[in-house]
Amino acid sequence: MRVLVVSQYFWPEVFRVNEIVSELRARGHEVTVLTGRPNYPGGSLFDDYVADPAAFAQYHGAEVIRLPLRPRGQGSLRLLLNYWSFVFWGCVLGPWRLRGRRFDAIFCFETSPITSALPAVLLRRLKGAPLLLWVLDLWPDTLSAVGMVRSERGLNAVGALVRFIYKRCDLILAQSKGFFPAIERWSQTPEKTRYFPQWGEATFDAGLDDVVEAPELAPHAGCFKLMFAGNLGDAQDFPALLDAAEATRHRPDLHWLIVGDGRQAAWIREQIEARGLQHTVFMLGRHPLERMPEFFKGADALIVSLRAEPIFAMTIPGKVSAYLSAGRPILAMIDGEGAQVVREAGAGLVAPAGDGAQLARLALQMATLPPEARADMAAKARAYGQREFDRATLITQLERLLAEARS
Repeated sequence: MRVLVVSQYFWPEVFRVNEIVSELRARGHEVTVLTGRPNYPGGSLFDDYVADPAAFAQYHGAEVIRLPLRPRGQGSLRLLLNYWSFVFWGCVLGPWRLRGRRFDAIFCFETSPITSALPAVLLRRLKGAPLLLWVLDLWPDTLSAVGMVRSERGLNAVGALVRFIYKRCDLILAQSKGFFPAIERWSQTPEKTRYFPQWGEATFDAGLDDVVEAPELAPHAGCFKLMFAGNLGDAQDFPALLDAAEATRHRPDLHWLIVGDGRQAAWIREQIEARGLQHTVFMLGRHPLERMPEFFKGADALIVSLRAEPIFAMTIPGKVSAYLSAGRPILAMIDGEGAQVVREAGAGLVAPAGDGAQLARLALQMATLPPEARADMAAKARAYGQREFDRATLITQLERLLAEARS
């Protein structure tokens, strides 16, 4: 099958679309990727890419066509320019770079922003190939939840754009069953929606038994380590997380470790200082995905959090499937679908979204559990992840969906 993948984000940026491409290639499909220049999450072009762009023109045998989009930089205006530059170059230069080529299907990886699907919509028309859109972030709901768009008129305008895109998709893949009502509200064609969840990244396939703990954790030896790993953004509700850390400051042996980077990083550093949490909350910076097993190995529990918003209650956070695959106890501060997965798996303890006080109580409870109880949570987490979010099974499902869209 000849598959065109359209994604604003792609390797060496770390997203699951990378594994979709490598898995499809391993199964013998011909894959072409239309994407931008790598700049996420730091906001500037990757140094290795700038030094040798040609080294990033192939990925596991797939041709990678890169558009000259504007890097994210810092601030809302530059982020908006980044979003629209992908749309502009995708619609103007994309068809030219792909001229004369035929595809059996187009797959669009749609995390924020929804505008990144517009080049795929145009290419669907030009190429006469069916379009499958994998919805990982619901617009306009997310914009409202994080306060990026507050006016009803603005949200309705974004909704009209979403309706335009959804109506031109042949299949819409939802990462959570909770997404179905919101998707169908705009698509008005419920028969096009399919459930297609996220999986744990390949780096966690072998588990953590033979992994050596990250040396960065040595200063925290002997402490109970609660680790948040991933994007540091508005949606992750760091005000409530820091409330929990503040409520446990009387326990100097309880260390809250933050591994990652994002738009909230500077604010978090300021708050650690302002709240006097320098001895119990530590920012360890961003590290490659390949090193995450080393960090997870040393964590006594892994934290996942989302703000208390209806949209986030519909979501199964990507890090939940990663945490499950790694096989570590989970300390969650989330609602809805994600909370249900953690509870159903027996993989950890769950506080309501936004409830820092309850998260603090559960952190103390986790720290006092016998080691064998936490080991049982870890084993249940890994077993559930392998059963419900197995990558090979899901890629086989994607192959079936690609074939279905063609028929």
